Amino acid sequence: MAGPLILHIETATDVCSVALSDGDRQLSLIESGQERSHATLLNQFIRQSAEQAGKSLKELQGVAVSKGPGSYTGLRIGVSTAKGIAYALQVPLLAVGTLEHMSGGVLDHPALKALQAVHGEKLLLCPMLDARRMEVYAAFYTLKNQVFREVSADIIQPGSYQGILETHAVCFFGNGAGKCRTVLKHPNALFMDGIHPSASSMIRPVLDRFQKKEFEDVAYFEPFYLKDFIATIPRKKVL
Repeated sequence: MAGPLILHIETATDVCSVALSDGDRQLSLIESGQERSHATLLNQFIRQSAEQAGKSLKELQGVAVSKGPGSYTGLRIGVSTAKGIAYALQVPLLAVGTLEHMSGGVLDHPALKALQAVHGEKLLLCPMLDARRMEVYAAFYTLKNQVFREVSADIIQPGSYQGILETHAVCFFGNGAGKCRTVLKHPNALFMDGIHPSASSMIRPVLDRFQKKEFEDVAYFEPFYLKDFIATIPRKKVL
């Protein structure tokens, strides 16, 4: 479908990702997994995404941001940038949960299609983002991307998700899933590698929100941190 022209910003993890869409059609996608680079790359990626699509940012009809959970610093950079653009251009601000759009983004993945052929509708999706140590941000979704279990900060240990795994096959993916592979030994625990949050997978849920006029308040919108920020002491002293 044609229009609206929306900019999508994803900075919840180490991946800095920007996409431009016209309706449900992706016009451009620029992303990098360079660690701690959002402050340097985000504005550059926004300009490049517009140039790549042959569009001007002044043509935007909305700005969307991945709202978390995820990295405190990454979310702050993404949200503050999105709010600044929305305010300057006087266009709507939209937001979508990071785990929600990750789940929707894998629905057409060939590896998931293969798992679905085996397990059918009993297959659940569990996007996971790395928190600290053996903690992850996780949620469970059906193959229709409906919430099966809400987003939570989980400490992974033997027996985690036992109740769900007894009745469902679960596909775990995201940068938090790797460290869980050796702990979640249930035969119904399945893993898909190489999946990260991408602005590309924001397009469909954001378009749905735009059509329903589910806009955020530019002045008061805050990221979904899930947990309070905890400052750490640098290991190296700077003189």
